[in-house]
Amino acid sequence: MTGGHPAGGHPNDGHPNDGHPNDGHLNGVDAEREAQLLFQVINTISAGLDLDRMLQGVATLVTETTATDVCFVHLLDEKGRVLRLHGATPPFDVLAGEIELAVGEGVSGWVAEHGEPVVILDDKAADPRYRYIPALRGEEFTSMLSVPIVTPLGHLVGVLNVHTRARREFTGADVELLRSVAGLVAGAIENARLHRRLAEREEALESFAERIVEWQERESRRLAGEIHDGISQRIVSLFFHLSAAADAIAAEPADPAVAAEQVGRAQELAAAALDETRSAIAGLRPPVLDDLGLAASLESLGHSFPGLNVRVEADDLRMSGHVETAVYRTAQEALQNVAKHAGAESVRIRLSRHAGRAVLEVSDDGTGFDPGTLGGVAGSGQTPQRPAGNAVAPTGLGLAGMRERAELLGGNLELTSAPGRGTTVRLAVPFTPPGEPGPGPALPGIPGWPAHRPR
Repeated sequence: MTGGHPAGGHPNDGHPNDGHPNDGHLNGVDAEREAQLLFQVINTISAGLDLDRMLQGVATLVTETTATDVCFVHLLDEKGRVLRLHGATPPFDVLAGEIELAVGEGVSGWVAEHGEPVVILDDKAADPRYRYIPALRGEEFTSMLSVPIVTPLGHLVGVLNVHTRARREFTGADVELLRSVAGLVAGAIENARLHRRLAEREEALESFAERIVEWQERESRRLAGEIHDGISQRIVSLFFHLSAAADAIAAEPADPAVAAEQVGRAQELAAAALDETRSAIAGLRPPVLDDLGLAASLESLGHSFPGLNVRVEADDLRMSGHVETAVYRTAQEALQNVAKHAGAESVRIRLSRHAGRAVLEVSDDGTGFDPGTLGGVAGSGQTPQRPAGNAVAPTGLGLAGMRERAELLGGNLELTSAPGRGTTVRLAVPFTPPGEPGPGPALPGIPGWPAHRPR
């Protein structure tokens, strides 16, 4: 139900100097009832109701007090592109959330785009900006008034419309009264949205804490498994070989050859246990990061894959230890995926700082694959399919781990690929200097609505 003329753009737009004997008041509404309307609106928006119920109450108050037949409240989405119906008087209240208009579409969209009120007295269909929406039954209503819902700071949050079945001479005072109502509602809408965002942030923080505990538990189980299955088993075997050597020496007569053989095997086991211990320690934090720094560690990492021609272009970024570890681990897992699945000859690793974020890119010239084969893991949202040709997708488990690591740091991980065109893994995390805590997980932010000031 949209369409109309901007105030001042119609010969009968009803400005204060239009000669109508209304003395500045809404047709049939005196100053006392106007004040009562504003007071009731304030009470409604202060009642702590949820946003949609509050808008429903305001719409009802407006129609009852102004003797109009229907009221619609459209809110601008957080991207500032779409108006969505959130409040309406019956019988249209059941359509809340279902009616959408792009900014610039129809009268409501025009009001949102220009930040100016619109008055239409009759013949809506003749206005080129009018869009007929069957569900809103525009043919049943003749006159309309549409005003932007704007905060004191000039942020547009929506559009408020009133309609009448009979022809209505809306005046400049009518416009100002509904602007006042819209201004009160605007503040309540912003507060409700801020409250919802804060609730989402609190929920995200709780989820983050749970994920941290789960991550720590997984790491503890992994390390315990490595110690139990590797190091501890080798130490038990080491004990038996040393015991056998001791028995060979204590025997009558002593058997030096058997003792020497058992000691030799014990030495091999001790060396293997030492290697596994170092590997377990490196699993917590690669020692090379402390010895060389991140940039040089990436160079060293590239050299550890002799089957690949790895070129490293890394700026010397110094960051908090946990961030450097995450970046290094992501590069390591990406290279492992390339070596196992990509069929690549060359890989390029780039590390740079851009717009307050550390950005790591690992690109290969391998066979590539359709990201849809990974489903939600690659963020494609597509149905998993079998890779085409010889293209082999990396394991979803490894990518899921890389993505979770990025999100725990408040960053994101993207994977782009196509059959025959190689693959690129891109990690971007907030740049955190040494000694400073990280920003934590990516949380829902407080939206900034586009600023449209009435002209």
